[in-house]
Amino acid sequence: TFSVKCVGDLRELVFIIQSQSNSFHVRQAERRRAHLLQQAQSLTKKPPVVLLLHSLSDNDGDWSILPLLPEFSRSFVKNSSWLVFLEEETNIKMPAFVKVLSKFDKTKEWFVGKPLFDKESTIIHHYAFAENPSIFKYPDFAAAWALSMPLVVRLANKVRDEPLKSDFTIDLKHEIALYIWDSGKGPHLTAAPELCTEPEDSLNAQHCATTLSKGPTQCGEPVQKEDIFVAVKTCRKFHNERVPVIKRTWEKDAVLLEYYSDHADPSIPTINLGVPNTERGHCGKTFAILQRFLSSHVPNTKWLLVVDDDTLISLPRLQALLSCYDPSEPVSLGERYGYGLSQGGYSYITGGGGMVFSREAVVRLLDSGCKCYSNDAPDDMVLGMCFNALGLPVTHSPLFHQARPEDYPTDLLAHQVPISFHKHWNINPVAVFNKWLRDNATEKSSHELDRTTKTEL
Repeated sequence: TFSVKCVGDLRELVFIIQSQSNSFHVRQAERRRAHLLQQAQSLTKKPPVVLLLHSLSDNDGDWSILPLLPEFSRSFVKNSSWLVFLEEETNIKMPAFVKVLSKFDKTKEWFVGKPLFDKESTIIHHYAFAENPSIFKYPDFAAAWALSMPLVVRLANKVRDEPLKSDFTIDLKHEIALYIWDSGKGPHLTAAPELCTEPEDSLNAQHCATTLSKGPTQCGEPVQKEDIFVAVKTCRKFHNERVPVIKRTWEKDAVLLEYYSDHADPSIPTINLGVPNTERGHCGKTFAILQRFLSSHVPNTKWLLVVDDDTLISLPRLQALLSCYDPSEPVSLGERYGYGLSQGGYSYITGGGGMVFSREAVVRLLDSGCKCYSNDAPDDMVLGMCFNALGLPVTHSPLFHQARPEDYPTDLLAHQVPISFHKHWNINPVAVFNKWLRDNATEKSSHELDRTTKTEL
């Protein structure tokens, strides 16, 4: 038997679940916390601290973690040796996990996780390490990652003394690793092979201290096709190039779909909303879509999906995912980016991967009078500013992707069933759709979905 004493005791560990304030995600995170505390109780009378990230303050940017380090350092420097971060689906086997950390000298600086790397340099990492992209390792958050207290203390002082950059937060795990590495002045990520992203019931997971719980990509019956209104933003120059790809791939899975363009073309058909095309931004067009969604021109629908004409998306997978959300709540869902988070900025759903809004979110947004400062303002960022001003959270799902499959590490995509990708650049988009997003629905759906649903219900 293994004694927990080698880490001292479990109170030396602070677990921080990277939780979100949407009601479904709060339930998931609370379940994860209960599971951690239950395991701890069977090992020792002295439980670890388990925190839910979204509940630590009212600051929307807390998900970016770095601004919280000074507070973590102050609160835990006396009694704790490690901060451990995990996602709501990360399953920790407590004795094995403690054993992993006990291999490291807790008086030194350690950054421990499951390493990811870029096969080729990618736009989402600003083409970092272009000469040799695979040299730089960053943690897969789903496997859990840990910082020793000496490193937390030094980083906290750095955050206090030098203001954090106040521009975009795009891929947090990469940006945190860069901040810690600090051009070679800080530690690299140290790989712990026992931190895994295997499913918890997998035969390959026997050596693992962390695994992924099979938890839901769905919470009951998928949302009906008739409950999702799909708005595709296009323009005349892409009618022949991009629209045919949608027609060949995912259009058939939509019941309610309209193409919005600067030119009415009955052969597609497209609708001209009277907003001139802009080279970038499209804010005017998107707000016109939001108004049309609430108007009598289209059926009264629970969900709105807004995509670009080069978005590739699986609507059946989206229908399954949306069964976890309540459309009477103001839900704004997709891949979350941030702007100026360290200075009280805002989060937003990045448009290319698809933006999903509940009807309630659209009603509240338009009722608030929030609008574009210009037709070519970036629509996704303006929407983020509006929701932030209303105090409404945006909800992140890593299954939506702003870039192409090759822009993400193989090991990350290996444990996802993706919902979307974006861009046709240098790829065959139909082949990408068929490889990554097409389901043989009839074979798969019933028994596989049955299995995932049971874990949730």
